[in-house]
Amino acid sequence: MRARDGLAAPEALVLTMVLVAAADGGMSDREIGVMSGIVQTLPAFHDFTSEQLNTATDAAVKLLNEDDGLQHAAGLIRGALEPRLRETAYVLACEVVAASQVARQRTLEMLDFVRTELHLDPLVATAIERGIRARHQRVEPSK
Repeated sequence: MRARDGLAAPEALVLTMVLVAAADGGMSDREIGVMSGIVQTLPAFHDFTSEQLNTATDAAVKLLNEDDGLQHAAGLIRGALEPRLRETAYVLACEVVAASQVARQRTLEMLDFVRTELHLDPLVATAIERGIRARHQRVEPSK
């Protein structure tokens, strides 16, 4: 991704998901599975193949290993996504965090970084977070 000046919107969405998934030092099978499911089902990825997902994920990981990779990634994401898709990117990032079931501090900090870099309204971000939290609530069995 370093050689390119821009990304297509689906690549930017994948990059956003990889940012939060890799924040704690690696990506779990569960996080990868959630990202794959998202790419297979959401209209934003209609023409995006699993091969493109693998390529974008690998490129995102390489980008994050660069000295200024995180800032470069944020600029690429902002440049590729119009405001309504920035909200979508945040929803997808929250979905990946929720999939891990235990959000570590570094992951939460990365989620906050993503929210800030996407210039999301704090009320919108809170609404998204509450929606994702409600969607992933567990119901305790009756005793």
